[in-house]
Amino acid sequence: MPPNPALCTVLLADDHRIVREGLKRILQSARDIVVLAEAQSGHEALELARQHRPRVAVVDLSMPGLSGMALIERLRAEFADMAILVLTMHAEEQYALRAFRSGASGYLTKDSAAEELVLALRKVAAGGAYLSPQLAERLALQLNTGRAEELPHTRLTNRELEVFRLIVEGKRLTEIADDLHLSVKTVSTHKSRILEKMGFDNVAALIRYGFQHRLFEAPGENPRAD
Repeated sequence: MPPNPALCTVLLADDHRIVREGLKRILQSARDIVVLAEAQSGHEALELARQHRPRVAVVDLSMPGLSGMALIERLRAEFADMAILVLTMHAEEQYALRAFRSGASGYLTKDSAAEELVLALRKVAAGGAYLSPQLAERLALQLNTGRAEELPHTRLTNRELEVFRLIVEGKRLTEIADDLHLSVKTVSTHKSRILEKMGFDNVAALIRYGFQHRLFEAPGENPRAD
């Protein structure tokens, strides 16, 4: 029997089971929201979206294999009427901007209150867009001043930004290749392009840049001491 069309049907895509379980508990308290399926990777999320056709896909950006950004693009290309809500640890404005450009309908960080998640889900399910007020203000300031497009990391592709993040986390090329389901040679090529686009000669400079600009901090983290 198909779900009631009046309900907001949801697909959860996050590679951490404990996160998915927490999200399900939050959403179970809302009578108009039903979780149809859960995915632990981008490829699995795409297959489940084809099977279940949920109204909203809740997507994490950092998943193995098919990344969150790539998943958003694929979902948008295949399901024009599906809303996509990003729920991620990345609070940096550049990620939100890239997500919306890829086709997301809303963007939330994982430190958001449960009530805000439900509100965002209902809004994007109804055809609207959602961005937390704090992030919206920061993004608007960057766009108004032109800063959103002038920093070197904005020249990177979505995949290059993902490789950059893992380099800053201290992972070796072999580990990055395993995480992203790529060959070591491909990851090495990405690293070379990142260095070239950002004008750096070595990985140490990349890591310093990442920390200086607080690109990959989880929400609520304190600035790193110099």
